Amino acid sequence: MTSFRQRKAIGDAHERYVAEQLTGRGWEVDVWGQGQLSRALQCALRKTNSSIRWFPDLIAAKARDLVLIDCKGGMTSRQTGRHAVERAAVIAHLQLVAWTQLPVYYVFDGLDVRSPYDVLVAGRKGRHSTEGSGAPYFLISTQGARHFDDLFGTPDVAQLDVAS
Repeated sequence: MTSFRQRKAIGDAHERYVAEQLTGRGWEVDVWGQGQLSRALQCALRKTNSSIRWFPDLIAAKARDLVLIDCKGGMTSRQTGRHAVERAAVIAHLQLVAWTQLPVYYVFDGLDVRSPYDVLVAGRKGRHSTEGSGAPYFLISTQGARHFDDLFGTPDVAQLDVAS
């Protein structure tokens, strides 16, 4: 079983990777959400059922497009071919979409992309996890996920300083 610190390190690395991938495609990206709060506020927020516990990790803009992204590093099982998303997060993100009128996307390992609606409709209720918070999850197949490049564009070769 992994510790919270180990899971956090995986999540933080994935968040940086997703931000780099977006930036390389011409998106302006800022870190957002609970991770920006002080440790004391994060701990206090975890003891509530407030939907702001699940604010997405990133906010990104390109031209007139503005999106919210929740990075899901380490939330994909290679054995079962499914992604996991905490049920409370899905509900909070659906509310956030309605409130902000902005899309929310989950970006998993391998840059698979799903929306909260995708997870709600096509996901199956998983058992309470024995790892992490023990919260109930939705499990959704990796098959049929959207491709990162299709939603966010392809990398700008010149910007990434890659030889053609």
